[in-house]
Amino acid sequence: MKLFLKGERCSSDKCAIDKRNFPPGQHGKARRPRILGYGLQLREKQKVRRVYGVLEQQFRRYFHMAEQRKGITGELLLQFLERRLDNVVYRMGLATSRNQARQAVGHGHFQVNGRKVNIPSFMVKPGDVVEVRPGSRQNPSLLACREVTSHQPSPVWMEIDRENLRTRIVSNPARQEINLPIQEQLIVELYSK
Repeated sequence: MKLFLKGERCSSDKCAIDKRNFPPGQHGKARRPRILGYGLQLREKQKVRRVYGVLEQQFRRYFHMAEQRKGITGELLLQFLERRLDNVVYRMGLATSRNQARQAVGHGHFQVNGRKVNIPSFMVKPGDVVEVRPGSRQNPSLLACREVTSHQPSPVWMEIDRENLRTRIVSNPARQEINLPIQEQLIVELYSK
């Protein structure tokens, strides 16, 4: 499945999934057995982990945080992952992939509520203002990404000001606003064993 981890490359002819969509090895093109039960749940968890770029311990911690709160655990898990600073920068359109957004945050190009933040897993909350730091406003990489992603629609839970390189978090993201092909119920079933 195409997860769009490489940004614009996934939309071009250089995408590996389009070129070679079968497992490696001599028997890669042979018919593989159908995945059921545990394998399906594990695949879904790994897919979400790779899309958001989090490690196993972090992912497990997010799951336990979601489990302890009132509400639907799977939706809360996706909400926590969407509220990470690196994901917010990606959704702002200042990076073509979450990996690039993580690197930009790690290099200290962003501030939240006027304070420099260089931790990609920083959780934003409603009312926070995320913006590019004054010293990084002329960064050619950020400006190029803004131009490349200018056609993308902005999420409903964020007010994005592309000209001033700033966004305000209006609310927590709802499940229908997260348009990823994820079955979060399978992840909840996996961790509930």
